[in-house]
Amino acid sequence: MSDPLLPVLLAVPVMVLACQAGGRAVRLLGQPPVIGEILAGILLGPSLLGWLAPSVQQHVLPPSVLPITSALGNLGLLAFLFLIGLELDLRSLGTTRGSVAAVSLSGVLLPMVLGAALASALYPHFAPDGVGRLPFTLFVAVALSITAFPVLARILADRGLETTPLGAFALACAATDDALAWCLLTAVVALSTSGTVLSALTTLALTVVFAVGLIVVLRPLLRALLERASRTSDDLVLVLLFAGLCLSACTTDQIGVHPAFGAFLFGVTAPCGLTAVERSAARIRAVVLPLLLPLFFVDTGLHTDFSALPAGQWGWGAATLAVAVIGKWGGAVGAARLTGSDWRWSAAVGTLMNCRGLTELVVLGIGLQTGVISEPLFTLLVVMTVITTAATAPILRRVAGDDPRMTSPDRTTIPSAIPPGR
Repeated sequence: MSDPLLPVLLAVPVMVLACQAGGRAVRLLGQPPVIGEILAGILLGPSLLGWLAPSVQQHVLPPSVLPITSALGNLGLLAFLFLIGLELDLRSLGTTRGSVAAVSLSGVLLPMVLGAALASALYPHFAPDGVGRLPFTLFVAVALSITAFPVLARILADRGLETTPLGAFALACAATDDALAWCLLTAVVALSTSGTVLSALTTLALTVVFAVGLIVVLRPLLRALLERASRTSDDLVLVLLFAGLCLSACTTDQIGVHPAFGAFLFGVTAPCGLTAVERSAARIRAVVLPLLLPLFFVDTGLHTDFSALPAGQWGWGAATLAVAVIGKWGGAVGAARLTGSDWRWSAAVGTLMNCRGLTELVVLGIGLQTGVISEPLFTLLVVMTVITTAATAPILRRVAGDDPRMTSPDRTTIPSAIPPGR
């Protein structure tokens, strides 16, 4: 047995078991397991284990093993989003496509405007030396406009809502929102590295072309290919689906959008009515949900250090949280109301769009790596992210009540790629 494998054999079970324990613990508090998995990663990182017992952390989770577990976790994330896309029935949106566009745009623009105003006040206190006001302001504005599509999908799946009208609508809004946000982020990073905003426009155009090509052109070809493969063996169908989601994710990554968006698009493209496809989805699910996906949440938590939160900065943290919630929730609710939705539906959509989760942490990491934001501001934004994510499920539960549009359907009659226990 080679030495590089030994740390992985220790780190992976520690991460998976910690996530299981964290998920079960927060479920007792009415939270989705994803919150426990995020907290498990944070506790295994410098915020607790690295602070109390750094030698233990170095032994259990040495730096050499993190790239491997990170790759496995991201692969699990892509497969999970493929499963979500596979279940999403775009026809269920009916005539709500205009509402999806309105909610997505408003849910990005309003928090950006409020975030830009906040960034003007934050700049003298938190901007790194040598960073201009424009890139700093734009980055904070974009960071406050993020919706965590992967975590939102996970929360909906945990509550059995991913195939309901509310779930389909929220996922469509979040997917559009994330595509816009990643394109805007590309423009901000380009500006901060002496590039031009033209690259962001190019990214958006390429993303639209790729999405249309997948759904309009590739879908009938993929159905014919999978039908032929199913007559050979289920293994071939599984291989084709897995290769397709990886290649689609790779394509969107090369375009400049997060790979998760590509995996989701391929799931939407894949024919869900074929028996062989459903069996292959079940086989992917059996490995991804309990073993691979938790590694993604732990990996992000390992890079979050709450102990670095500076004393005396809680006021700025509270202001950041208030602006983030008001901008995101207010933008989504206002747009939903203006497009004809009632208050309960609009409030539920706003609550879901206010979920930031690990997508936000990824964006913040990019800002920290490129030097656009400082470590103290990074920490404050991470605190905001954890709070808004943890608040999503309990607020949604109260807002939804027993509204049939927002409650789980009978899981025994609807085939699902995501089991109700997740």
